[in-house]
Amino acid sequence: MTARTILVLGATGATGRRVVAELLERGHSVRAMVRSTSRLPAELRAHPRLQVIEGSALELDRATLTGSLADCDAVVSCLGHRLGFRGVFGSPRRLVTESVVRLCTAIEESRQESPVRFVLMSSAGVRNRGLEERVSSAERLVLLLLRLLLPPHADNEQAAEYLHTGIGRDNAAIEWCVVRPDTLLEGDAAGDYDTHESPTRSAIFNAGQTRRAQVAQFMALLATDDELWGRWRFRMPVIYNRENRGVHDDP
Repeated sequence: MTARTILVLGATGATGRRVVAELLERGHSVRAMVRSTSRLPAELRAHPRLQVIEGSALELDRATLTGSLADCDAVVSCLGHRLGFRGVFGSPRRLVTESVVRLCTAIEESRQESPVRFVLMSSAGVRNRGLEERVSSAERLVLLLLRLLLPPHADNEQAAEYLHTGIGRDNAAIEWCVVRPDTLLEGDAAGDYDTHESPTRSAIFNAGQTRRAQVAQFMALLATDDELWGRWRFRMPVIYNRENRGVHDDP
């Protein structure tokens, strides 16, 4: 296994800290971009292969942001809006999108020898506009309301769309993958999970479940495993806990 250097955004979040732990356990080096080092678990802060960068992708100056990407093989973004009124409706409303745009610009400016992998955590409610994913009229109406009334949903959609169309498949500096879990569950054991090109069930009316540990494991592997990356780059895999398989799941 080749050791990689991975920049992780949202590293103090419920999924992000699991991604950091998963990468370190697999022998890779991690740069964690956090607002406060104290919010990282003590066992992670003390790890010799962890470098902490205090600040956010929206606040760090251009030189620092570009420098944080030096020799990085991949960026894993677990950014999301905090629960609560301020987190959902407060500023910045386009936290994920603006962070992704700024990071991608910095990657292009850093002029790496090989394309940097960008792994973005999204949700099963975000559709892949490059595919004709089946959506019922009722679900389409609910998604429209979510888009209008809940800024985080629109933010997730716009971030995924930026990678899909703004970066696309022909960018020499960046390759990308958008991971779409369904309802997230806590717990440290990953267990078995299935990945699919598109949702196999309604994220609104028949939601599946995904453990955060499963998402963390899958994202860490995407950032470091060449075979898995070859399968899912430029795609938007949906991930489900295998215990909640739908009737249309892939074998």
